Amino acid sequence: MKISIGNDHAGTSYKNLIVNFLKEVGHTVNNYGTNDDGSVDYPDFGHPVASDVEKGEADFGIVICGSGNGIAMTVNKHQGVRAALCWIKEIAVLAREHNNANVIAIPARYTSENQALDMVKAFLVTDFEGGRHQRRVDKIACK
Repeated sequence: MKISIGNDHAGTSYKNLIVNFLKEVGHTVNNYGTNDDGSVDYPDFGHPVASDVEKGEADFGIVICGSGNGIAMTVNKHQGVRAALCWIKEIAVLAREHNNANVIAIPARYTSENQALDMVKAFLVTDFEGGRHQRRVDKIACK
């Protein structure tokens, strides 16, 4: 799989952990995140991830900021992107099963690195259930 990832200063260590895991298991990673903890603006790192997902150049996106909210709002401005703010593994699973989320947003200041990695693992292996959920997902985009 091809996965794009972006983070601001709050998520650098999370991004590094996740990127290492993704590469170890054979995924291709586009890394748009900052590499240090100096203050930066999360939209600058979220938009490239969303663009990759939007254009079909990435199967999934992972975005990380302090609360997860700002970067989730940013990527959700892109058509075809369905980013889910997740703070526990069960929410990540439901985001895939029920919402066909294609981007996971992680709140670095409110989850541990191990929780974040568990969420990413679950997110990437969980399939969309379709059925009644497809009808709802079809109503998300503004037309």
